[in-house]
Amino acid sequence: MAVFSKIFPSLATSYIVQAAFALAFVPQRNEKYYDLGGAVGFISTTFASLYYPSLRESVIRGKILPLPPLSHFAPRQLILSAALGIWITRLGSFLVQAFKAGGDSRFDEVKHKPVHFTFYWFMQATWVFIVGLPVYLANTIPKNVHPPLNTRDYLSIGLFASSFFFEALADRQKTIWRRSRDAKEHDEKFITSGLWSISRHPNYVGEVGIWAGIWGLSTTALQTPYFPRGTVAIAAISPIFTYFLLRKLSGVPPLEKAGDKRFGTDPKWHEYKRTVPIFWPWSSARE
Repeated sequence: MAVFSKIFPSLATSYIVQAAFALAFVPQRNEKYYDLGGAVGFISTTFASLYYPSLRESVIRGKILPLPPLSHFAPRQLILSAALGIWITRLGSFLVQAFKAGGDSRFDEVKHKPVHFTFYWFMQATWVFIVGLPVYLANTIPKNVHPPLNTRDYLSIGLFASSFFFEALADRQKTIWRRSRDAKEHDEKFITSGLWSISRHPNYVGEVGIWAGIWGLSTTALQTPYFPRGTVAIAAISPIFTYFLLRKLSGVPPLEKAGDKRFGTDPKWHEYKRTVPIFWPWSSARE
């Protein structure tokens, strides 16, 4: 209950923002702003987790008070919030470009069913809250309670940075490969080079690493007496949920199924699946 009371402002913000987007775009049957809604959700919820005490004070006093400067927050809070901001900015811009290139087939039928379409927006609110949970929790702790940055924090920052680079490089390699194919510079049906030669979904591997790094950076703060025991485990739902979502639900399975449908008769596809791990590089899990 103590954890819930601290994190409730972030929970409420994530759902209020998506409800506002749904209210605007479900009647229009317009899915163009769905990914923008996710980006706004992460940014606004992070903002609420940092500034809720100041915003509450403004409401109590009945006037708008100036927001505290960045020096009001602990270095860990600023790094966590910046990491989330960098991640969602890159992801948002990448998804916008992907939408422009081919639209979003997820909503071809759903957007014509108001109840189902609304459900998608609230599922996005759940995603925003669960994935960003380590950041929101760490941001509720007063600056003077935050321990100084330590070795674990620096290792976690390194994991975040390397995973971010890994994911960005994988996406970049695929973009270059696709442009070369469109320019008739090669006739390959699917990419097998670069990071795609050590994993069939290296971008998703990077995504899991990003959130493992963010969670790791939050753990020292979440182990302080400010939170009850077990809060670190609660926050771990972020990278675990990210892995489950990508590996078992909406990421890898539909892409593998689509690949089998398109290239199932191509021996090169079967050789690729036989020799390249489905997820973790250099693992033995091929299928």
